[in-house]
Amino acid sequence: MNLVQFLHAAARRLPGAPAIARGARTVATYGGLAARAARLAAGMLGRHGLAPGERVALAMKNCPEYYEVLFACWHAGLTAVPMNAKLHPKEFEYILGNAGAKLCFATPDLAGSISGTEVIATGSQDYRGLEAVPAAPAEVRAEDAAWLFYTSGTTGVPKGAMLTHRNLLFASQAYFADIDRLAPGDSILHAAPLSHGSGLFGLPHFAAGALNVIPQSGGFEPEEIFRLIAAHRGVSFFAAPTMIVRLLASREAGGADLRNLKTITYGGAPMYVADSLRAIELFGARLYQLFGQGESPMTITGLPQADHATRRNLETCGFARTGVEVKVFDADDRELPHGEVGEIVTRSDCVMAGYWNDPDATARTLRGGWLHTGDVGSLDEAGYLTIRDRSKDLIISGGSNIYPREIEEVLLRHPAVAECSVIGRPHAEWGEEVVAFVVRRGDVSAQELDALCLEHIARFKRPRDYRFVDELPKNNYGKVLKTELRRLA
Repeated sequence: MNLVQFLHAAARRLPGAPAIARGARTVATYGGLAARAARLAAGMLGRHGLAPGERVALAMKNCPEYYEVLFACWHAGLTAVPMNAKLHPKEFEYILGNAGAKLCFATPDLAGSISGTEVIATGSQDYRGLEAVPAAPAEVRAEDAAWLFYTSGTTGVPKGAMLTHRNLLFASQAYFADIDRLAPGDSILHAAPLSHGSGLFGLPHFAAGALNVIPQSGGFEPEEIFRLIAAHRGVSFFAAPTMIVRLLASREAGGADLRNLKTITYGGAPMYVADSLRAIELFGARLYQLFGQGESPMTITGLPQADHATRRNLETCGFARTGVEVKVFDADDRELPHGEVGEIVTRSDCVMAGYWNDPDATARTLRGGWLHTGDVGSLDEAGYLTIRDRSKDLIISGGSNIYPREIEEVLLRHPAVAECSVIGRPHAEWGEEVVAFVVRRGDVSAQELDALCLEHIARFKRPRDYRFVDELPKNNYGKVLKTELRRLA
């Protein structure tokens, strides 16, 4: 069950096939990458005295060395702790301490900001010399932790979701079952952080012997993405909705060569219908929407490419992924009938084993054998899931439930609205009142937006205040920080 077998099996079949590219240039073959990972694993165990099951952190921007270290951890039977490269040094320090990481690999630009454990910078003499005579891959159990995924911590300190070898194997198989069949010669662009969804989607590509492409910039630059789509074959990539919006706004979008584009998988935050329709117009039937979270990585529901054809489907986030159960529960954890709104829960072999060293949070979140997502939604009779909001974002005004996303969808219909976010503000009489924060791309007044809302939603749901701002506050994953908007309101 050791995930490193994805790499070693591909290396046996296709030793000379390109495994990793930097931009348009291949920098590692499958045979070379597998050998390097095995030697690094031996160095970690021998020279640093690490024992199987111990944690090794990655504070690395996207780079070819990322997968060297990740697969080396698994080859040695160690647990990887990938950390978002945009975190603050204090956040790095907290995660390293909480995970008990004995070693941290960091890209040179981040190495100086890491404290609390031994640090090895990629490209350094210590990194280049960290090799020893390799041994066979470690024997691990399916239930052993492969990846500690730390939540973004917008509602408190980050928690480490323990993702096992079984969890990530299941997620990879679900990719093949639901999103795409892959083959040698296909490729994936890693424009989103490898510490998050893009890194996980690399696994089925390694299993298939496909090419993993790291942009030369190391991140997301629309002009470079369009250039790399033209340069490689069978191209897929994972994108947050904000990334797709940036691609749509890019001046290269109109004349882009998309013949090599295979699939864009998007998720991690709501994709508004207006943006989905614009994306379909540009990219065609190549979009796959997913709903997941770190505790069930990338794998709860999905909206297939063919299902993007109707607006009604775009208002949902699809149906349960292969091998996944999804239900909606009330406050007493009783299943609700179709159409009724409650908390979305799921169970599958993709659901985490629990939170690292946090049995109370584990018991709350996994009670009854179901992962309680904290998201609010409803299921229709066909099994399509519509997400309303996070439970904490629900607005209750005059005893009525108001879901911010419903209002945001209406506001985004106006061509002069670039982005928006709706929150509740305390009100002495009604409990809460609706406030909309709006980023404009053209001239539009509060009166115009009010008229638009009255045309599409009930009067009591419309915002009582419109705040026009230059930008919305967001976290490192591109999610809007509604806690900050509530403070501003």
